[in-house]
Amino acid sequence: MDAKTAAKDIKQGKVSPLYLLYGSEKFRMNEFAAMLEEHLIAKEDRDFAVIPFDLSETPVQAVIEEAETVPFMVERKLLLVRDAALFTAGKEKAKLEHNLEMLSEYMQRPAEFSVIVFMVNGDKLDERKKIVKSIKASGTVLAFNPLGAEELLRWVEKGFRERGCSLAPGTAEALIASSGTGLQGLSAEMDKLCLFAGTGGQVDAAAVESLVHRGTEQNIFTLVEDIANLRLDKALNTLYELLKQREEPIKIASLIARQFRIILQVKDLSALSYSQGQIASQLGLHPYAVKLAGEQAHKFGSQRLRQILSILADLDYQMKTGAVDKVLGLEMFMLRLGA
Repeated sequence: MDAKTAAKDIKQGKVSPLYLLYGSEKFRMNEFAAMLEEHLIAKEDRDFAVIPFDLSETPVQAVIEEAETVPFMVERKLLLVRDAALFTAGKEKAKLEHNLEMLSEYMQRPAEFSVIVFMVNGDKLDERKKIVKSIKASGTVLAFNPLGAEELLRWVEKGFRERGCSLAPGTAEALIASSGTGLQGLSAEMDKLCLFAGTGGQVDAAAVESLVHRGTEQNIFTLVEDIANLRLDKALNTLYELLKQREEPIKIASLIARQFRIILQVKDLSALSYSQGQIASQLGLHPYAVKLAGEQAHKFGSQRLRQILSILADLDYQMKTGAVDKVLGLEMFMLRLGA
């Protein structure tokens, strides 16, 4: 089962007594937990019906004891259990004795009046563990992995609609290009942009350009995009903006090399018929970053990309040995590419 199906079931009143949430998208995981809380517990009851636990500080048997205790003045309790490293391969930091046998027994006969949500701080579960097999058999296990490129665009568009704003064409792409793919950061920027536009207002790319601060990596991506399209005046302006922000020229050159390396890797893997998701997994990148790198890859031949990386390696050596002024070296690199 996926998170969307589980959310639909919850809204229809089909609630599992046990949930195990894991994955790299902590923002979506927290969103799911908040949605569960909203649908299960009345607002006025949440202070004493929603009970947080942290397994780095509290043994799991305390969670079970609370789950088995009949709730007072409410029909149901929600137990939010964070840092549930019991289900992963990593070693636990806290020196606590967790009674896994007690947890396994509870999973066989969960209390009708309690819902336990285990929130794992890890990308993967340890499928070898008996406790993981037990919760898969008796509860609902949900993975929260990075959204695909198109899913991310739809998530942004939906976020603006929910905030009462409309979008001009290309605005979602402009926001992701400026803010990056982190959902927490995107959500904060959507709040700001919709506050600026007002209820029922429209957000466009110009508003994103003026209101959203670009991170260093986003500026590097834009710089490489401008180089690829021979917009050297814009590329140089981005470089000067980075220098104004006191970014070290050697770091800038390193990040430019990283982006060109990603473009080459995406190009090579695409030629081997790897899917976007497979490439993202292979390179440890967000699928949207792979999508954009793939678009940039069409503008370069593989040999040209290797040549650029060789030039950047030589530039790095010259910068570090003092053979060239750092800023001048970066300027000459960009002018040489446009020649």
